[in-house]
Amino acid sequence: MQSNEDTIKLIFLGDITGRQGRTAVKSYIASLKEKPDFIIANIENASHGFGLTKKNYVDLSENGIDCFTSGNHIWDKKDIYEYIDEADNLIRPINYPAGTRGAGSRIFEIKGQKLGVINALGRVFMPPIDSPWQVVTDEIKKMQSDGVEHIIIDFHAEATAEKICFSKYLAKEFNNENNALIKGFFGTHTHVQTADEQIINGMAYITDAGFCGAVDSVIGMEFETSLKRLSTSLPERYEIAENPCAQVNGVEVLIDRTGATHIKRINVTINNNGSEGLNDGQS
Repeated sequence: MQSNEDTIKLIFLGDITGRQGRTAVKSYIASLKEKPDFIIANIENASHGFGLTKKNYVDLSENGIDCFTSGNHIWDKKDIYEYIDEADNLIRPINYPAGTRGAGSRIFEIKGQKLGVINALGRVFMPPIDSPWQVVTDEIKKMQSDGVEHIIIDFHAEATAEKICFSKYLAKEFNNENNALIKGFFGTHTHVQTADEQIINGMAYITDAGFCGAVDSVIGMEFETSLKRLSTSLPERYEIAENPCAQVNGVEVLIDRTGATHIKRINVTINNNGSEGLNDGQS
């Protein structure tokens, strides 16, 4: 997909999980022949599978990621409280209670156009949280009044039905055939990439973008510890998988002032020892 002066080429990467995910993402970005205009990545699992350290935040910022979304695990590394208020490209879910540290949305300028990014948590099969429906709707209206032309949403949720329904609601409320405000709605959290990428009323959509981390794993975690925890229901600390073969999942999207025009899944396998290959023709 080629971009020009009137379009924005955007890459959204699914949950970066552990060192293998971080290494693979940095290799993937460095290998791109045509650099996108903007890269967003979900990083709630970036530091050993749980949370985000300041060191990893700075490292990923310096390696091409423009905006970081997150989820319920963003609080798992306690030093998050030391830097979240100063991290101007890091977003935590917007539907935490009023007064929660950090920002639930950010506005960026790309090619002279304002692009807003909103992060929200789902409620089905998830920890208790404020309803995203009204909170996100209010934030979209606020961004619209501030002159934002494009809005991207990372909906961090478990239930596919909740993701599909919420996306269709927003596409119906804020988009029309000639002008789409919501340019992208990307699901995260399950770490399993879905094959339903599509454009809904001018909005690029995928139920789950997948994850970036070890291929031979259970959603990025070691098989043995996952097996003990899931088969016995006894407490067992998850350990991050360390094998060098990693996957990079996400979507590549092209948007213009009227709406999203293209969406393509990213499903790349990278050997963190040096080699790279593409899965089944995906970019």
